[in-house]
Amino acid sequence: MKYILLYIGLCLPIFASQAQTREGGISDKMLREIEKEQQLTPADKALMNAIAANAIDNVAVNHENAGAIDTHFSIETKKQSITDQQQSGRCWMFSGMNVLRGDYLLKTDSVEVEFSQAYLFFYDQLEKANLMLQGCIDNGMKPIDDQRVQFFFHYPISDGGTFCGVADLADKYGLVPREAMPESFASDNTSKARQLIASKLREYGLQLREMVQKGKKEGSIEKAKTRMLCQIYHMLQYTIGEPPHKFTYTFRSKKGNAVGEAEEYTPQKFYKKVVGDKLNGTFIMVMNDPRRPYYKTFEVELDRHTYDGHNWKYVNLPMDDIEEMAIATLRAGHKLYSSYDVGKMLDRKRGYADTENFDYGSLFGTTFGMDKAERISTFDSGSTHAMTLCAVDLDKKGKATKWKVENSWGASWGQQGCLIMTDRWFREYMFRLVVPVDYVPAKVMQAWQTEPVMVMPEDPLFMLDE
Repeated sequence: MKYILLYIGLCLPIFASQAQTREGGISDKMLREIEKEQQLTPADKALMNAIAANAIDNVAVNHENAGAIDTHFSIETKKQSITDQQQSGRCWMFSGMNVLRGDYLLKTDSVEVEFSQAYLFFYDQLEKANLMLQGCIDNGMKPIDDQRVQFFFHYPISDGGTFCGVADLADKYGLVPREAMPESFASDNTSKARQLIASKLREYGLQLREMVQKGKKEGSIEKAKTRMLCQIYHMLQYTIGEPPHKFTYTFRSKKGNAVGEAEEYTPQKFYKKVVGDKLNGTFIMVMNDPRRPYYKTFEVELDRHTYDGHNWKYVNLPMDDIEEMAIATLRAGHKLYSSYDVGKMLDRKRGYADTENFDYGSLFGTTFGMDKAERISTFDSGSTHAMTLCAVDLDKKGKATKWKVENSWGASWGQQGCLIMTDRWFREYMFRLVVPVDYVPAKVMQAWQTEPVMVMPEDPLFMLDE
């Protein structure tokens, strides 16, 4: 036995060496050529030392672009309190609710309300759990390695989403003020509860697949799914809290003074009071994806929050058209739901996004030359964060020079909780905008009403989506 082990030990380096000299691998000759190119000058060594001891952004910062930030905006919506999503992926919900309460502030002039994200998040997670379980039933006869089956087991539940989710959930469950259902630790810090619920859903998904494959009746499968959702509800109840069915609330002004008498509400009654009629049908979503033809409508299969809800549907447009609608909506006083690849070229300390904030090319002696379409196609860029567009600054010709969004990272972050972005950054890293139908040109609305082209959720642009 000792000799066999010795033989195996001696053979391993030989096999490893052979494996690494196969065609396409890094050969000794190739490695020597690579090493030969690494002739460091004193300046290179200084950069090595600087990078080794500091964050790359601190070394790559472009000091020519690090001056004072112009905070004036020619068009700005009414200011409202800044929210904080904490350690969660609920930016889509915070941004969507910021738009809704901004519209209410616009109607009432001084009465400000903040919705309970925990309330809608509870039903978001319950609905997504049902979406996953029903998906396992619908695809129960397909093999486990089928792409659709893999989709449900890979992503059984998440806390990410889009404005379509806000519309479907609020239309179905209503809204409540933050005071009626405050945040819990688990709603602010979603990872652990989400991990446990996802594990349980995968277990349940296998059980439902087995029932389908054994030919169980639809009624018994439905009962089994309902029992499973009872357990998911129980886990959500413990981690997020029990959603209220009735509550008493007094509206207050920005200064905290009571406006009117306390009144009893249901979530649907409160929703109607603050938002009005149903959201679905009052907006369209537009997007800038230079890989695909413009003025065409697309729909992302299975990208929805509720099984009986709406997939994410959008009109693909050039940035000029998107900016025109954004300016018109902001000019009318309305905030807009929008999403970005927020981590790119972001100066977090100043709350400032600009393509010239950092000079990574000079730092490493290279260039980063991909355009927007190439970055999307290669998973290098995509929509990662939703924020609320609230202001734009125009030049004398009426063209945008910079934009401002309300972020959901707390009031102490960036520009008093906001992010300022140059127009050149906006064009490169902005992806989607939700526009009220009143500010949609006829040409765009006509495209919206056409039959959409179905695209897959595995597309690079949606894989990064929060």
